[in-house]
Amino acid sequence: MTRSSSPRRLSALLTLGLCALASPPAISTPLPTAAPTQAPTSAPRSVQNPVPAADTVQRMDTTLSEAEVIEAQLGWCNALLGISRAYRSNGDKAARAAAISALDQAYGYAYGAVAFKPTLTSGTQTFRPTKAGALAYFVGGDPAYPLDKGFAIKPWTSCNVRNQVIQRHGQFAITMGNVDLIDSSGKLTTVDKTWGFLREPDGQIRIVLHHSSLPYKTP
Repeated sequence: MTRSSSPRRLSALLTLGLCALASPPAISTPLPTAAPTQAPTSAPRSVQNPVPAADTVQRMDTTLSEAEVIEAQLGWCNALLGISRAYRSNGDKAARAAAISALDQAYGYAYGAVAFKPTLTSGTQTFRPTKAGALAYFVGGDPAYPLDKGFAIKPWTSCNVRNQVIQRHGQFAITMGNVDLIDSSGKLTTVDKTWGFLREPDGQIRIVLHHSSLPYKTP
């Protein structure tokens, strides 16, 4: 370095030093970091009760109650008295129509044979498994059953059931006891009665077994 250049060089160095002091050093600011990503959490599911509320449960219960059995017995009595009244008021034709209606409502002939043994039958016509045989027994007038005079067209005015046994087996029930019948003259007739009732496919309770006989008299 020559002497002539020294003052200029020194001046330049001093200028650079002063600029460095005037400008503070740049501070490196770290970039913000994103928060760690978390897997979305689903809302907790409520536990569903698989059993519906009691008032919405649908059930099928074909069990015959005792009240239903007794109601069916009373229905038979009312039907018998209705046939008798129809005969007294309007004759054979009306009695026959009432008997047909009663058989359809009270007996299960629409679904097959009924085990019906009436009180006043004998011989080859003792049993009446068909609707025609039962109709002949109740109102008579059928030449195929010449001995039938019409049990239901007698002037009955009262019918009362006295049960000794009631058995209920699901949709089938058996009763055994007595039926007391009183006619217009006040005469009492008591018969021994066994009925079998069945709740049939249409939901109605009908007779599928009917055995009737007069009480045994000691000789």
